[in-house]
Amino acid sequence: MPQPRLRRLFPKPADSVDLIQAYAYPPGDTPWLRANMIASVDGAATLGGRAGALGNPTDQWLLGLLRALSDVIIAGAGTVVAERYGPARVRPEFAGLRGAAPEPRMAVVSRSLELDFGSAFFIGERRPLVITCEAAPEARREEAEKVAEVVVAGEHKVEPSRLVAELAKRGYRRLLCEGGPQLLGELAAADVLDELCVSISPLLVGGNAPRITNHPADEYRRPLRLVHLLIDDDELLYARYRRDTEDDE
Repeated sequence: MPQPRLRRLFPKPADSVDLIQAYAYPPGDTPWLRANMIASVDGAATLGGRAGALGNPTDQWLLGLLRALSDVIIAGAGTVVAERYGPARVRPEFAGLRGAAPEPRMAVVSRSLELDFGSAFFIGERRPLVITCEAAPEARREEAEKVAEVVVAGEHKVEPSRLVAELAKRGYRRLLCEGGPQLLGELAAADVLDELCVSISPLLVGGNAPRITNHPADEYRRPLRLVHLLIDDDELLYARYRRDTEDDE
């Protein structure tokens, strides 16, 4: 699929956008955690239990671009199952973005390790990462080690700050989280999220689907700054936010 036509509404209206430049990670060696999610106008993060049902081909193209720009793709166990994740495969049109670098590493976050180790997620040429905690059942951990690299990032649960640190230790700086809502809620609550890309689908879906963040913690306030707002021919909106800090002033 060729680059779709997206118009920029903010900060400066334009009829065409260099999407590779618009979504480039910041330079430097510091890890940068970006999340990419989709929601309906009434705030649902899924339709029929799947986030992908809210999108369109342009949204999928953009997802492919964000994956190609990243070093590692992180998702919670529920998302890996619901969205039928397999190995990361960079679209041919994005291959030049990576040069000689391999495809992004896949990573699944799970405390219980109740994963299907025979699923498509675990059968690629590049072993995925399984990010868990010390309290994970030892038998399940031994099974995981047969098909993946196991990363321990916490004692009783996966701690977001340790997750980022463990990935950075392995040379992964450009981090992309694809949810689901529980994992994103934990990252936001821990204040380790640097950037949020959210596609807004022009749908009202009702029901009781979760929001893009779903965490039982007390309310928190995480100021964000709008970097850009794009729109496609189907009137899906594509917003890119980043952490609003005093350093940005």
